[in-house]
Amino acid sequence: MAPIIEESRGKLSGFMRHSWNEIRARAAKFAEDWKDAAYEKGETHSFYNEFFEVFFVRRRSVAIYEDEDHVEKLDNSSGYIDLFWPGKLIVEQKSAGRNLERAYDQAVEYFDALPEHERPQYILVSDFQSFELHDLDERCKVSFALADLPDHVESFGFMQGVQKRTFRDQDPVNVKAAEIMGRLHDALLESGYKGHDLEQFLVRLVFCLFADDTGIFERGRFLDFVETRTSEDGSDTGRALIELFQVLDTPEEARQSTRDEDLLRFPYVNGSLFEGTLRIPAFSGAMRKQLLEACHFDWSKISPAIFGALFQSVMDPVERRQKGAHYTTEKNILKVIEPLFLDELREEFARLKRSKSSRRLAELGRFQEKLGGLTFFDPACGCGNFLIIAYRELRLLEIDVIREIREATGAAGQRVIDTAWQSVVDVDQFYGIELGEFPARIAESALWMMDHIMNNHLSLEFGESYARIPLEKSPHIVHGDALELDWSELLPPEQCSYLFGNPPFGGFVIRDAIKQAQTKALMAELGAGGSRLDYVAAWFLKAGAYFHGNPARIAFVATNSITQGEQVAQLWPALFEKYQLKINLAHRTFPWGSDAPGVAKVHVVIVGLTDRSAAPSRCRLFEYEDQKKELGETRPIHIGPYLQDASELVTWTLVVKRQRSSLFGLPKIGVGTKPVDGGHYILDKAERDDLLNREPDATELVRPFVGGKEYINGIRRWLLCVTGTSPQVLRSMPGVMERIRAVRAFRETSGGNLAKSLAGTPTEFHVTVLPTSDFLVIPEVSSERREYVPIGYLKPPTIPSNQLLIVENATLSIFALLISTMHMAWLRYVGGRLESRYRYSSGLVYNTFPLPPKDADLSKLDPLAQDVLDARAEHPDATLADLYDPDLMPPNLRRAHRNLDRAVDRLYRRGGFNSEQERVQHLFMRYEHMQAPLVANQRRKRSR
Repeated sequence: MAPIIEESRGKLSGFMRHSWNEIRARAAKFAEDWKDAAYEKGETHSFYNEFFEVFFVRRRSVAIYEDEDHVEKLDNSSGYIDLFWPGKLIVEQKSAGRNLERAYDQAVEYFDALPEHERPQYILVSDFQSFELHDLDERCKVSFALADLPDHVESFGFMQGVQKRTFRDQDPVNVKAAEIMGRLHDALLESGYKGHDLEQFLVRLVFCLFADDTGIFERGRFLDFVETRTSEDGSDTGRALIELFQVLDTPEEARQSTRDEDLLRFPYVNGSLFEGTLRIPAFSGAMRKQLLEACHFDWSKISPAIFGALFQSVMDPVERRQKGAHYTTEKNILKVIEPLFLDELREEFARLKRSKSSRRLAELGRFQEKLGGLTFFDPACGCGNFLIIAYRELRLLEIDVIREIREATGAAGQRVIDTAWQSVVDVDQFYGIELGEFPARIAESALWMMDHIMNNHLSLEFGESYARIPLEKSPHIVHGDALELDWSELLPPEQCSYLFGNPPFGGFVIRDAIKQAQTKALMAELGAGGSRLDYVAAWFLKAGAYFHGNPARIAFVATNSITQGEQVAQLWPALFEKYQLKINLAHRTFPWGSDAPGVAKVHVVIVGLTDRSAAPSRCRLFEYEDQKKELGETRPIHIGPYLQDASELVTWTLVVKRQRSSLFGLPKIGVGTKPVDGGHYILDKAERDDLLNREPDATELVRPFVGGKEYINGIRRWLLCVTGTSPQVLRSMPGVMERIRAVRAFRETSGGNLAKSLAGTPTEFHVTVLPTSDFLVIPEVSSERREYVPIGYLKPPTIPSNQLLIVENATLSIFALLISTMHMAWLRYVGGRLESRYRYSSGLVYNTFPLPPKDADLSKLDPLAQDVLDARAEHPDATLADLYDPDLMPPNLRRAHRNLDRAVDRLYRRGGFNSEQERVQHLFMRYEHMQAPLVANQRRKRSR
């Protein structure tokens, strides 16, 4: 039997090479059409005629069926091969459910009986629903179900004249990718190739690697080019790559016909990705090997959603060592974009699907057009993670819409025209600003990559090839400082549908002087009430100014500090009053970051804003238990600036302002002693014993010294307190004098103005508090895990440090109110945070805490407060950290607190409260009522 066709240079003569994307689309349609096939004799011919058409091959021109020829076996018997392509393929077909091992054995018998020159490389056995493709040269087998054929079409590369190539798959993918590119980056940088050229070169290179594995290029073409058209010593590698980049930036019809044929086979990419010339990098042989390692890696497994931030870590070896710590999880990104716009769009589509209207098809078409008209803006886009995920989700929704349009068209008896499945959503709907040039370019490339992935998805869904190469549209990513640029020049606010993202964090004190000055001036210009706001607040204010007078839909991730503590009163009045915004969605505090193990979590909130003139609708508030486990969503009428349900408040814009004294008549609160001594007066046990061995007369001067950490954890420290001691007594104690001189030297040489101002009085503290009777103490910082901040009493001669707030002569009823769940709820909503820990503030928490009505009998609380203290005393060896650990709290202490809590609740409201939310709402209403006469009085004074 003579060969039917001839091969030349690895290609079938007369065959035109088609893209894998087209073939995958046809394979998906084939799998759908034949999903019910089962009978061997009746369906084999039609099955394989259409199977070959998947690969744009006419079966009749290359292969024959069993009834066209027979084979004499080695045992002198004869048989018929179900399908035979000389030199290429034997097919043995069985009915559904039959044994494929026996089918393979039968095919091998035919193989052995064939003449040497006709023996094929491949044997395919199938029962219609299952396939096994055996490569006899490589001695390997690929098994898959019919439904998975689109994922395995490249295994049939021989049908397109493509030589098989094995691509190594690395795991874990993201870490390996960073390591591979990191090594190449370091080698180029070390050789002197750096700056803009290095960054652009790597972005273009990674796009080529991705394109080589995902069908933008013919699979393996870039690898072939590097492997076969560059020298092993690397001497021409850089020049060859730069030439390739120029070709990719040139339309096919404009290319020189005399260029290398292998270069001309690459497609035109466009989209400005390869625009502009770069210096030619000089490769060594070792660097070329590193490039080939990257080529062999399977880049199709890298999601553009994490690719950008991951690849950015390549530029910083320190970040790279943290192995993926710097990408944001998709789950957290969806927490922003789903309630901002995706949920609403999905609900609108669901209504259209359920509609029985005769206009349903037209409405579906208009909805798709609406998707194509939306615009999305991230003014701090980084590597584009938010934009990429938003684009992916919008395309997935559009595919659902296209499917519904096609089904509705068919149901109406109309012909489904070609345009009824095309996408109108494109990357030019996405806008971003990024300070760094390199991440800005990554954002562009990653959006194009996601576009290609979604085009493939669309092709597979409908069995038709859909591609956007060359690129016709580009995302609008600007390299610049978002706080300096005019956002409306990039995208006019009336054309912006949604503004979102994750702006940079950073408190005032950790910003450099330039950023401090920049943001201080900006915040003053935009109407913020304070100059020490976190950096992220500038983006909220800039967004307010951007949308002012236009409908606004905003959602930003932010440090939780802008919804707690003193920053609330500085930021939110400007947003509410000057820019007429309101909060319409919020996630209360939760950890933000990557899923990488061992990575510290920053605690954030998500705040969504819209204009106050928008039609009233229920807000969306997401709660978390212990800031980790999501409790669910509520739909309040209003959300206040503390991200609380403010529905029952008359003024939902209410903010709590720092007060110098208690609005409700609590006794004066203050801070403890602040030595400013460089540690020379503060002693641990060994230092105390050493000093007193040398100076026994100093015993009365060494007193227990307790701050918040020591109080909670039972740590013992002492303070050398020489205040009020006569000079002649001090001079008689050389050990004490050494410490006094050390304090003077510390203060004189200190970089701080405060310490220098105290250098002339080394025996005095900056703040001196020496209580003479029992005093109440409140730790400034306490773990968020505790239900109660462990407030309690200390006795003289103990000296409280400035890490404790103190109330002298506090009654048991005051202790009862402060240790109650009511007060803890106020702290959690109004107080600030240090990371995620509670930060107690005298001006914001204590002095603003609303007390029960004046006619309430507080003395009823005294015995219950004593019960709490007595329950603690029953565990003398336990620290307060032990006693108030939620997993270790003793039952008797828990009972004492529960009894006290119920009594306090009933002083505020006879029926008590069922939740913390109810307590907070009640406290805010009491605070609001207290503020009303104060505000009125201030207005009267101003009018006079």
